[in-house]
Parts: sequence; structure tokens; C-alpha cells
Amino acid sequence: MTAALRFPIIAVMMGLTLLFSQQPAQAADQQKLEAFLEVTGFDVALESIRLSADSAPQMLGIEADAFGSEWSRLVRDVFDTDLMHGMALEILGTTLSDDLLVHAADFYASDLGKRLVRAENTSHMIDEDGLKSEAGGDILAGLEQIGSPRVDILRDLNDATDVAGSSIRAIQEVQIRFLLAAAGAGVIELRMDEPDLREAMRSQEDDLRASVKQSALAGSAYTYQAFSDAEVSAYAKALAHPKMQEVYALMNAVQYEIMANRFEAVAERLSGMQPSQDL
Repeated sequence: MTAALRFPIIAVMMGLTLLFSQQPAQAADQQKLEAFLEVTGFDVALESIRLSADSAPQMLGIEADAFGSEWSRLVRDVFDTDLMHGMALEILGTTLSDDLLVHAADFYASDLGKRLVRAENTSHMIDEDGLKSEAGGDILAGLEQIGSPRVDILRDLNDATDVAGSSIRAIQEVQIRFLLAAAGAGVIELRMDEPDLREAMRSQEDDLRASVKQSALAGSAYTYQAFSDAEVSAYAKALAHPKMQEVYALMNAVQYEIMANRFEAVAERLSGMQPSQDL
């Protein structure tokens, strides 16, 4: 799947509830689902969710370094790859139809699809602070300076993966769930109730939307730098297909429901942790 794993986020969690209520006519079996995760690169995207844990302490006004090695152990335990993989299989087993699975898998099993997945898998797992955003920003600035059509192609690609333009609502939903969980666990004290918290976040939507779009564009410029304009354009068109849009709506919802779930688990674990210093 495309390099959508940016925290902030791409899907609306509430959409997952709707998807659960709409059982597919023919759900994919376990073996097909395992193959689907691999061929689309979704297994690596799930693994890279743990990289988003770096943003958790900052959201609460806490420095991760204050917990020393305890923080590393927490991230390793809470963002366990096998656990998240199992969660994805369980959700997909009740929501992903065989028809949609085959449509997406056929594209990603093509020569172009395989190359795209390799590039996306590599991009997902880059955790050096700021490396991808800085390099991608430099690439993007160069493209804009020469008036390259690639900038618009990358925008089309990002639009195709941001199903129904739901990035901002999803960002807010994950943050709200995390903050409420942290408050419930006694880690922080919220000075507003949930409706006021949601309203406060809505007031920041415009700035957040601009930031997310620019960050996503720089990320795509970095991830797909080895591909021609024609190849990236072909990818954007493939992702705009109605069936692929359904697949992405589901993949995004699953990916970020898991992220929100794991952030809530982080909040619960933080309540029992004390700042420490490694000697």
C-alpha cells in the first residue's frame, strides 16, 4: 500500500464500525488474507505503526527519554508485530470481500506493483528523525522550481489514497481517543470535556489540513523518486478505480483503528510507569 503511514492519519475510525455492519457476500479466507497482506505491503505498514509511538509522549507533554529503557520496552510490547498482524487478519476476515482482494492483489502482483511495494516498504520503515521529510521536501522544491508536472501527479496519487478526504477527521479521532484514555488512566488531567476537546480540534482543521497535505506530498516525492512520471500516473489511476477506493477505505480504517487501539494501550501502560534514568 502507499506510504500512508504518517501520524497524522488517513482514515476515519467511525467508518470501521460501518464496515463491520456490512458483511461481504464472500469473505476472503485466511490463506488469501495472509497473501494479500504480503503482496500489498500492508504487513510492513502494520509493522511500521510502532514508529508512530514516538509522537505519543509529545502529545501528552512528556519526554520519552524520561522513562529511559522502560519506554523502549513499552513500545516493543504494545506495538507487537504479531499482535497487530492478528488484529488486521481478524478485521479483514469479516470486512474484505474476495472480489476486492483479488482486484487489489492483481495490481500489486504486477511488475509495477511489486516495484511500488518494495519502495513503499522501504519508505515505511525509515525512522531517522526528519530524514524522509527533509529529503522529500528538497525533491519537491526542485520539482516546483522547474515547473515539473510530477507535482500534480503526486497530488493526484495522494488524493486517491486519502479516501473521501478524511485525513483530518481521522487525525482528530486518534488524538482524542489517546487523550481520553490517558486522562482516564490518570496520566494527564484534561481541562475540558470531550465535546469541547473535539470543538477545539475542529478549530485547528485548516492549519492541520495544509500541514498534512504538504507533508504527504514531500513523503510521496521521496518514496516514488525512482519511478517515472508515467509510472506514478498509472499508479494514481489504478488507485482511483472504484474497487481500489473501497480497498483503501478499508485498509486505512483497519490500519488506524489498530493504531488508535495501541495508543490507548500505551496510555494505560503509562499510568504504571515512573520516569527513570538508565545508568
